[in-house]
Amino acid sequence: MVTHASTFLPLQRLHRAAMAWLTSWWRLIHFAGLLLFRAVAPSSYRRDNRYALAHHLVLATAPNLLWFSVLSALISLVIIRIVVVTAASYGLSGYALEMVVRVLVLELIPLTAALFVALRSTLPASVEFAQMRVAAAAAAPAGSAGELPSRSAVLRTEFYPRAAAGMFAVWMLAAVSCVLTLVLAYLSIYGFTPWALPGYTRVVGQIFNPAVALILMLKIVFFSLAVSIIPLASAFYDEAANPFLHRHRATHGLADMVRMFSVLLLIEAASLMGNYY
Repeated sequence: MVTHASTFLPLQRLHRAAMAWLTSWWRLIHFAGLLLFRAVAPSSYRRDNRYALAHHLVLATAPNLLWFSVLSALISLVIIRIVVVTAASYGLSGYALEMVVRVLVLELIPLTAALFVALRSTLPASVEFAQMRVAAAAAAPAGSAGELPSRSAVLRTEFYPRAAAGMFAVWMLAAVSCVLTLVLAYLSIYGFTPWALPGYTRVVGQIFNPAVALILMLKIVFFSLAVSIIPLASAFYDEAANPFLHRHRATHGLADMVRMFSVLLLIEAASLMGNYY
């Protein structure tokens, strides 16, 4: 009997881990569906909710846009200089612009914009919601769970504005930084002259053919969905009275980060396959 118990114990642990993994992804998909319904529901844009939505849009975009634009401009200048000097040393100056655009605009900037918004906005919001749930469960008397706001109300007033703000922030940061990088690439390679503009626009236009432009747009959209939905989904479904959440809040946030980074890497790998295979 001891042998049978020791044999079934790892299987039970594996079964519980698999069920927990499947449940977490099912809840993530369900939460995405709820947010999509909130996005098209007229009640999400009533007068009492428009202020919260606008507030979170500005709060998630304005401060991050300034800092991210400055950081991306400095890093872009360094990378552009390295690429130009390296290409010139190998006699490949004609490919420097194409390499800069493909590395920075197509790959690095969208990914860093998504990570920047996640670390500055959505992940802190998830931790904040988790702490609020634990504090509310500790402060509420026994049997008063019915007095708490419904999930539908919390989704409309708290979760949807933050998710929409995270998505909009990724779009805005990526768009502004890509345009800024294109301008810096022109100035770094050709200088302050308008005569190289036709050749520059021809090279950039050849890179951004319809397929590449569509893949870039879809990648930014999926990046914004990942960094906005994944951190908030677990905070939406975790029960306030769950003692596991109270004792392992750091592990809970780490699991969100690992799941989000995994999805971002899958999206990036899919975009690379679409662009280069």
